Amino acid sequence: MHYLPNIIFAVLLILGIGYFTKNVKKLIRNIKLGQDVDVSDNKSQRFKNMMRIAFGQSKMVRRPVAGLLHAVVYVGFLVINIEVLEIIIDGVFGTHRIFSGIGKPYGVLIGIFEVLAILVFVAVIVFWVRRNIIKLRRFWNKEMTSWPKNDANYILYFEMVLMTLFLVMNATDVSFQNMNNGNIVSQFIAPWFSGLPESTLHVIERAAWWIHIVGIFIFLNYLYYSKHLHIILAFPNTYYGSLKPKGQFDNLASVTKEVKLMMDPNADPFAAPPEGTEAEMPAKFGASDVQDLNWVQLLSAYTCTECGRCTSACPANLTGKKLSPRKIMMDTRDRLEEVGKNIDTNNGEFKDDGKQLLGDYITHEELWACTTCNACVEECPVSINPLSIILDMRRYLVMEQSAAPAELNNMMTNIENNGAPWPYNQMDRLNWKDE
Repeated sequence: MHYLPNIIFAVLLILGIGYFTKNVKKLIRNIKLGQDVDVSDNKSQRFKNMMRIAFGQSKMVRRPVAGLLHAVVYVGFLVINIEVLEIIIDGVFGTHRIFSGIGKPYGVLIGIFEVLAILVFVAVIVFWVRRNIIKLRRFWNKEMTSWPKNDANYILYFEMVLMTLFLVMNATDVSFQNMNNGNIVSQFIAPWFSGLPESTLHVIERAAWWIHIVGIFIFLNYLYYSKHLHIILAFPNTYYGSLKPKGQFDNLASVTKEVKLMMDPNADPFAAPPEGTEAEMPAKFGASDVQDLNWVQLLSAYTCTECGRCTSACPANLTGKKLSPRKIMMDTRDRLEEVGKNIDTNNGEFKDDGKQLLGDYITHEELWACTTCNACVEECPVSINPLSIILDMRRYLVMEQSAAPAELNNMMTNIENNGAPWPYNQMDRLNWKDE
């Protein structure tokens, strides 16, 4: 019976990590459904971007209030999780505050944890007020249905409960309070439990300890279903983010080759293509479903924080258009999850379900509302590029379905016939000077 708590803890640890590992494998499988893309260039710059944007939170602080609050929660999350290591060791081996053996530095470390815990608690309350009482517009767009709104609140409640349990655990730990070292915040909570027998304090401390670590296991496995998956994926997403100048269009190699051939005065337009060049042409131009996108775009869909900064900066959205860059990413992730479940149901094989990302999730109207201004790309705090998905789906509409808007078709016809987007003969192009 003496080792029963340790056995229970070990089982919970194995189950928690095992289920998390299972979800990670499913996540990687879904991301790999995307097309291959070469992002092996300029590793040093990619690493710098990851450290600056994901670790350094450089783009978060552009909005000072949210940025500062997020930095507090982020640092608290990183530092306080060091304490989880002690809990795991204590849980497996039956020790109690095993790191306390290092002496005074332990008290300093726990003191920092406690200060961060109370700061995180305050920051989370402010986040909750901004979201639910002030109701900032970007948190209440049409795509923010019941689940996205509830998911954000669930995480806030999780964090408040975990921080409270951590402080209560310290405040009711008699041996820790007697250290008079490190209980910077919990010493003010301890009087709430004054008068209780030491045995009762021990029960409260143990209950807080168990609920705290079980809550962390639950939180860890909840991440897969939550927008807070960005806690993990922000690092690879910023590393693999595009290094090209914003606005640089990705030309298809096959189309570029055809254009160069057309412009070569020495080329025979009627000559048969060299043997093997037919294979260079893609099976499909652009993207109509998630499998047509590349794996970096699918990684970005899972990384989306749903913060709405992209949508709040989108000029099309601000003028009442249906386009929301955040919705583009959320729809991509939802469709990818649907495809993943289809594969799971059919023993590892995808069976056509009669749906696709284009049409069933993202409408033509949304795609053509985009001005390609890159405001969404510039605003995203974790280097997501909704515009790349929009352009790939536009490419499919134009090159596969000839489904461009009439105005665009007219422009392309004019370019083909007149060498300019205007419906005037090239010989009349300079007539304006006569006026």
